[in-house]
Amino acid sequence: MAPFLIGFAAGGFGALLGLGGGVIIVPALTAILKLPQHQAHGTSLVAVSLTAVVGSLSYALGGSVDWLAAGLLTVTAMGAARWGAGYTRRLNARALRRFFGAFLLLVAVVLPFKHQLPHVRAGGAGALSWAILLFAGAFAGFLSGLLGVGGGTVMVPALVLGGGLDQHLAQGTSLAAMVLPSLIGAYTHYSLGHVRRDVVPGLLLGVVTGAFLGGRVALSLPELGLRLLFAGILVWMGVRYLRR
Repeated sequence: MAPFLIGFAAGGFGALLGLGGGVIIVPALTAILKLPQHQAHGTSLVAVSLTAVVGSLSYALGGSVDWLAAGLLTVTAMGAARWGAGYTRRLNARALRRFFGAFLLLVAVVLPFKHQLPHVRAGGAGALSWAILLFAGAFAGFLSGLLGVGGGTVMVPALVLGGGLDQHLAQGTSLAAMVLPSLIGAYTHYSLGHVRRDVVPGLLLGVVTGAFLGGRVALSLPELGLRLLFAGILVWMGVRYLRR
């Protein structure tokens, strides 16, 4: 039941807050199931890839995916995800924990102000928008492979700032863009022996169930309050990871 509950919490919070579940799955796998840091990141990315597939399909059915922007992000993210996953072999567990702690703090800073970010109007930046999206795809892909997360924390602000997309469209496009990179990163981690196959089935079932229910509940809850609460939790976890 533990993998299912971890996946359920990650899927639920991901749907409520518009984040990937890796920021919950990785700490939970290390703290509750006592997985080594590298295995926690690899196993998490398997679940994150399923979240990207299911979530992007849901957004696409609602017409909330910009396929051109998703394609630009995917082009650079695919190669970077494999590089990031392979780069974990060069880091010891302590360094990987510190990288993840810094990432959690970054998410905590961005999360409460996602909807208030200024942005360039669609079509107003031309080549600059394309350059921003290509760079964001590479950076997000590397983080996804390295940390076992979806990369939406990088992609969504880039889509809002550089692509002129509204928040809902940015989240759907981000999920669509991370389908292939997260699958590539998950496969690379699997080939390196960083995936616990006994944990994956329960984790995946929990993610799908939690994401479905979380999406339904999100419509009736104050989003700002949830984002502020979750940001506080991320700060606490990030500081712990940096100090360990």
